[in-house]
Amino acid sequence: MHLFCYLNVIKTSVRILCTNQAKPIMKYLNVAEKNDAAKNIAALLSRGASTRREGLSNYNKIYEFDTTIFGQPARMVMTSVSGHLLNYEFVTTYRAWQSCHPVALFDAPVVKQCPANYDNIKRTLEREIRQCQGLIIWTDCDREGENIGFEVIKVCTDIKPNIPVYRAKFSEITAASVFRALNTLGQPNKNISDAVDVRQELDLRTGAAFTRLQTLRFQKVFPDKLSDKLISYGSCQFPTLGFVVERYNAIEEFVPEDFWRIKMNHTMKDLTVDFNWKRDRLFDKNACEAILDICQENPQATVEEVESKSKSKWRPLPLDTVELEKTASRKLRINAKDTMKIAEKLYTQGLISYPRTETNIFPRELNLVPLVEQQTVDNRWGPFAQRVLNEGGPNPRQGRKSDQAHPPIHPTKYANNLNGNEQRIYEYIVRHFLACVSKDAMGHETVVHVDIADEKFLAKGLFILERNYLDVYTYDRWNAKEIHEYRVGETFMPSNLSLAESTTSPPKLLTEADLIALMEKYGIGTDATHAEHIETIKTREYVGLHENIYFVPGTLGMGLVEGYNRIGLEVSLAKPNLRADFEKDLKLICDGHKNPETVRREQIEKYRAVFGIVTERILEIDDSLGNRLEDRPRPLENEAIPQDDFRPVMKCPKCNGDLVIRNRKTGTGKYLSCTSYPQCKNAIWLPVSIDTIEVLEESCNICGPTVKKLRVKFKHNPFLGEPNPNTICIGGCDNIVLDTLNISASSVRGANRTNAPSTNRAPTNNRNVAPNQSTLNNWVTGSNRTNSSSQPSTSTRQATSNDTRDDANASLSYSNAPTFPMPAQTARPTQTVRPSNPGTSNSRPRSFLDAPTPRGQQGDVANGPNANVCSCNQEATLLTVRKEGPNKGRQFYACPNRSCNYFAWASESEPNAMRQNAAPHANAVRQNGAPTIGGLKCDCNLDAAERIVSKDGPNKGRRFFCCPKPMGEGCRFFKWADDVNGTNGNDNGHDPYNGPGGAPNTSWNSGGGGGGGGNWRKKNTNWKSKKKTKSTGTLKPYNKNATQRKPKTCGICRQEGHIRTNCPNQRN
Repeated sequence: MHLFCYLNVIKTSVRILCTNQAKPIMKYLNVAEKNDAAKNIAALLSRGASTRREGLSNYNKIYEFDTTIFGQPARMVMTSVSGHLLNYEFVTTYRAWQSCHPVALFDAPVVKQCPANYDNIKRTLEREIRQCQGLIIWTDCDREGENIGFEVIKVCTDIKPNIPVYRAKFSEITAASVFRALNTLGQPNKNISDAVDVRQELDLRTGAAFTRLQTLRFQKVFPDKLSDKLISYGSCQFPTLGFVVERYNAIEEFVPEDFWRIKMNHTMKDLTVDFNWKRDRLFDKNACEAILDICQENPQATVEEVESKSKSKWRPLPLDTVELEKTASRKLRINAKDTMKIAEKLYTQGLISYPRTETNIFPRELNLVPLVEQQTVDNRWGPFAQRVLNEGGPNPRQGRKSDQAHPPIHPTKYANNLNGNEQRIYEYIVRHFLACVSKDAMGHETVVHVDIADEKFLAKGLFILERNYLDVYTYDRWNAKEIHEYRVGETFMPSNLSLAESTTSPPKLLTEADLIALMEKYGIGTDATHAEHIETIKTREYVGLHENIYFVPGTLGMGLVEGYNRIGLEVSLAKPNLRADFEKDLKLICDGHKNPETVRREQIEKYRAVFGIVTERILEIDDSLGNRLEDRPRPLENEAIPQDDFRPVMKCPKCNGDLVIRNRKTGTGKYLSCTSYPQCKNAIWLPVSIDTIEVLEESCNICGPTVKKLRVKFKHNPFLGEPNPNTICIGGCDNIVLDTLNISASSVRGANRTNAPSTNRAPTNNRNVAPNQSTLNNWVTGSNRTNSSSQPSTSTRQATSNDTRDDANASLSYSNAPTFPMPAQTARPTQTVRPSNPGTSNSRPRSFLDAPTPRGQQGDVANGPNANVCSCNQEATLLTVRKEGPNKGRQFYACPNRSCNYFAWASESEPNAMRQNAAPHANAVRQNGAPTIGGLKCDCNLDAAERIVSKDGPNKGRRFFCCPKPMGEGCRFFKWADDVNGTNGNDNGHDPYNGPGGAPNTSWNSGGGGGGGGNWRKKNTNWKSKKKTKSTGTLKPYNKNATQRKPKTCGICRQEGHIRTNCPNQRN
């Protein structure tokens, strides 16, 4: 029995233990905006029991404590950031001021990343979140705070993507407020954060673009005055500067005018009452004197009306940020920047509510009585606070503005240990709070209307009955004014009736309070940024302070604003219109009424358009600056920078960033660089033979809209027979372009396309190309294309991605060859080039339509006095054949730059030799389209086409049969007509595959000789693919063990070892 009970106890204990282990204590990471806020919030939530430990940042500590959340015990880890954790920056490629034209910054890629000095804060969050099961954001509840919260969320969710996220909403750091926030956790507002992201990105783009434009230009135009100046631009800075300049110009342009008024007063029992003339003033002295004469003729005054009414002076509205800044500047002589800095410190200490608010309405649920009671202990305003409680409690005057985030600024705790400006700011906030929750000042006003000779005068008197809020609010005045007791119908003689002369006065210079009021009126910045913008224009020396109170524009600021205003009011950067519209859009984003991407795109286009106008009319700003700086602007030569620089060419296949064109550091040549460098090191090095390159707006139809075409001009054109400059695509759709420019396919394919298409397709541009030596030596054409065109093309001869080819002799693919003759492409004798693999089709087909005039017919250089000048009009280079064969050791002339296909044997002195190489080949013509004799079939199982050799030589006029398909598409079938008929019509015994020119068929690139050997191989010739070598662009035969043909024999003497061009019998 005892054993049974013992077992039950053990089972119960195990069950309890398992139950406790099944519900582990949740751990939450809490993040505040500043360390002081984290410290105070932790102290309040833990009731002073939190423990502190160090984070990776020396300025952001970690506080741990236990509390209850969602009805369950939880472990809280409280830390902080220091404002924005992530900032928008241009990618590395665009950060240098000279890296691109400023207009490129409107489209340049931007990234939001952590600055190096905040990296320890980021690492702290990453470390702590790994051990937590929830994230609570305690940043300030305004736009910037919401965005900072989402920055924290991004860092943490990068480590734990599915971690629950909560938002604590509070307006003051007090026990009641933070516990209320913890018990009513919600979700962060993405709309508000998006608005900040849009603003930050636009400020970055517009600020950087205009700042670079202004600074780089004006430093050169005015080197004596501005060589070391940063001439910054900000979309809020310049309108703020514009207000100062506008007021200054109004004063400068003010023309004073004299005016006159009739002055009348009445003295009785040592009390003088001044009466005001109802006409106020006249600018005509004669008229005023005439009226005065009439009054003096009958000076008796008659009281026509006496008004007696109650008068109130309203207590102030609840305090918002703008009013705090204005009053502190006007009454306390503390500038807005210092005011906000002090207010934020008081807030983090828990002494006041959040100081950045647009609200001037106290919410009904906010209990104001305890806030007033806290202030009763002070000997300066304590009695007044007690009076407020005794007279019915706080009754605040209500305004009309609310940001739905924070209540008006008010004290949250009594403090008597402050000093200096902190004490003055805190005292103002307390007195303002007590004044707004008390009663209006009450008085009695008397207005007396009198008549003298039909001219009306009036006087006012004020008697204060109850001062009320004025007893505590020492920053306001309401002075009583005594007046005699007048009755209707009473008459009296004026003590003084005379003419007073005065002059109109100009408006006063703006004070900081005036400037903030204008910024708020026109929507420039927010209550949180007014002080920052004002401080910036002071730091840049755009404005200065007169008597440390009034703003006066500097010469630089005046010149800039006047210059921009000359460009046009509708686009002037010194006017508030652009920024005010943007601020409205941001408000709509916050409210969820506008899409942030739409606003971002529209605003960028607006500022881009303004930028274009500014660059077009920049000389007007030069003139305005020159007038103000008293310096003559220096003209700049070649100042225009191509607008296409740094326009993305395509997406990087490695990281999906942008590939843009950059200049090499050596100054010669260009390359494509990834904008994500140094994170991504993908680069495409372009040949130094490129003279200019331009990114077009046109996209490649094959590669997609993200791949732009390029207009390239070469110093020496590698695309033979094509125009220069040329339009090409390097996105990977054209293997020939990639191979010719030596671009690795892996550098451009991936994000755009994994492979070039294997089917025939239209070319990416209408480049007209001549046949190339690596594919064709002798172009065989027919006089009639009926037969070949009637046969469907089932394949296209194309280059593979593994082809190794010379940059000036890239293998081309052919489709539907034309009927007209094409220029010969004589290959370099020192190279060996294989034909394109007919089994592959990775490259696009090339069109030969509208081929250019053959170089040999374009002003034959051989007709000149020097036969050794190539088609580029450069002196040809003397080279020697090194390949084994009958021409080994023989010298020949070729183009020194490999730009043209000029070729001539050194031993041939006749100009015709060079012309023959340059002239178009027409080796054979079709015999009236006669396809067959006796049903002869080619290897494609098609009726063989009969043709006639038309090239000069021993085989001229001889008939032969070949594949009827266009060149490069069909098989390599060949038979002499004599052989088909059973006779040998070849007198000289020449093999048709070894032409009479003597070029051996083991090399396709050994020189054409006088007759130019044909490039056709027998059908059993075996070619194998060979991989591309890194060292050279030379193509070699793929089967070194191919059967060697017997040596060629001379066409004259029938002897082996030489050919007809060097036959001794030829000379005889």
